[in-house]
Amino acid sequence: MEFHLDFTPRPFAQKISHRHKLLLIGSCFTEQIGTKLAHHKFGTLDNPNGILFNPVSIARSVSSYIQNKQYAKEDLFYQNECWNSWEHHSRFSHPDADTCLQRINASQRKAHVFLKEADWLLITLGSAFVYELPSPQEEGLGVRSVVANCHKVPTDKFNKRLLPVEEVVSGLQTMIDELRAFNPGLKIIFTISPVRHLRDGFVENNRSKATLIHAVHQLTATNDHSFYFPAYELIIDDLRDYRFFAEDMVHPNYAATNYVWEKFIAACIDEDSQALMKEIAVIMAARNHKPFNPDSEQHRKFLQANLERLHRLNDQHPYIDFSEEAAFFSR
Repeated sequence: MEFHLDFTPRPFAQKISHRHKLLLIGSCFTEQIGTKLAHHKFGTLDNPNGILFNPVSIARSVSSYIQNKQYAKEDLFYQNECWNSWEHHSRFSHPDADTCLQRINASQRKAHVFLKEADWLLITLGSAFVYELPSPQEEGLGVRSVVANCHKVPTDKFNKRLLPVEEVVSGLQTMIDELRAFNPGLKIIFTISPVRHLRDGFVENNRSKATLIHAVHQLTATNDHSFYFPAYELIIDDLRDYRFFAEDMVHPNYAATNYVWEKFIAACIDEDSQALMKEIAVIMAARNHKPFNPDSEQHRKFLQANLERLHRLNDQHPYIDFSEEAAFFSR
């Protein structure tokens, strides 16, 4: 008996290779896929602004990478004993303003260089709801704008609204046009996060996801080299069971994420790289092996055998960085 309705996404006309560079932006689901790609030695850069949810903030972040925008202290605000940026995740926040700016601007410079050379941009949209500062100066917190992160500022400081489809399409189309001028060969993959934003409400969450899905399909229909990967549908319609969610009943669990990952490999990654991923998986499993006796002759031979395997693999694929693994097996 089948435990679910199997859904196989349509393979992409163009596929990801280990020779490609991938920039990933968006929700926490982006980071899960990004971690798996990095583990299999794809060249990735994951969320230079930290986790982002709404399309306005995502488009703004991409524009800032293209411009290599450098932030100043006037772009920050002080809250909860930290300096913060409305355009960045709290992982950049710091009690010292200079340290906060150094983190942000270093990430901006890295993203600018990476995006210029990237082959793929993977965007995971989380919510069509935005939070806006309601006045030009609200208790010293900054100018009116959609914020990427509320930084635990009380919600009554913001105006919350659901973006219409037209505004999502317009903002992301402007971003795509800027990307075409900056990096003409770049290909874009859109996904919708399967994470439910139930703080918005059950009905409101579905309206939000529907807005994003409608907008993204308009964009992929009218822009060459833009693709849609149905991560949302794989979780919500294919698996469709609370056993595939974490204890909070909102985030997909390990089994669900792996299921989507396997579908992503089949649809989006070319056959040569799929074969290479299996070889890399063997190396990474050996790298994570916990020896019973690390000083034994048996373990020394284990390290040497894997070092030789790694060298052969690196000779065949010199564009992949195995330096950390080589250092480990050379101990």
